[in-house]
Amino acid sequence: MKNTILILLVSFVSLTACSKENNDKESELVRAVFDPGNLKFISTSLNPKKKTMSALYGNEKALESLSKESKTPGAGTVMKLVTWRYHDNPQYIGGTITGELVSIETVQADHLGKISYDIKNSLAQNNSPDKEERVHYFMSYRPVSRP
Repeated sequence: MKNTILILLVSFVSLTACSKENNDKESELVRAVFDPGNLKFISTSLNPKKKTMSALYGNEKALESLSKESKTPGAGTVMKLVTWRYHDNPQYIGGTITGELVSIETVQADHLGKISYDIKNSLAQNNSPDKEERVHYFMSYRPVSRP
């Protein structure tokens, strides 16, 4: 009987003594989910130097403009480039997951073809990125091909 109680006591102490460490780095991470609404996924990119990943969403006109490899978006085009910081996936060694939202950039061309550029949620707003350069960057994306 003494041995049984001793084994149960040692088991209880060893099980309660082992607790998961609080990793402050993980608790600071906040994942943001972007809702593209009626826009469709077009392509993605990864920037290992900045540790960011981006996804380009757009409407049918945007898909047509990018498929034609044109230099400017066609009339009626709406594109959004969403950029997140990425982090190591705690559930999979060697994998990454999206983290905090860095920016949402929008390029639109109205029915007359006038192009507008907007950026939200970014420190880059203070630096005002060059509109022409960013539009050219958007147009450099190629739609992913799906089987």
